[in-house]
Amino acid sequence: MVTFLLERTAPLSQDEAWRRLTEWPRHGEVVPMTRVRVEPPGPTAEGTLVVARSGIGPLGFDDPMEVTVWRPPTEGVSGLCRLEKRGRVVKGWAELEVHPGPGGRARVIWREQIGIRLLPGLFDPVLRISARSVFGRALNQLLRTA
Repeated sequence: MVTFLLERTAPLSQDEAWRRLTEWPRHGEVVPMTRVRVEPPGPTAEGTLVVARSGIGPLGFDDPMEVTVWRPPTEGVSGLCRLEKRGRVVKGWAELEVHPGPGGRARVIWREQIGIRLLPGLFDPVLRISARSVFGRALNQLLRTA
């Protein structure tokens, strides 16, 4: 398992940054070969399941993540969403935080622990580098586009 941290400051309000980060299907638009669905459809709450399907056709796997903390930001108070990975292939968790930043901007923190079942620890450095790269690009795109 590897843990990584991504931090960004965006010229967005806290509410707008939160909205962009937690529109789950958008994650499938910015992560290659991935589609995302939400169960049940509708507003996110604790217990919502976010399922990322990665791969091409039958050569893929589901990465189900349960929302275990759902605390949207309020005026001047940071927001936090925690997702626990519940699948057979990908293990770990992710936390998305949105804080008030300087000059009315939003400060975003994406913290994640990720492990791939049956992948030996020898490959942790490669997993860390590739996860930071893929999720860093995804975070940038999510914050840039409405």
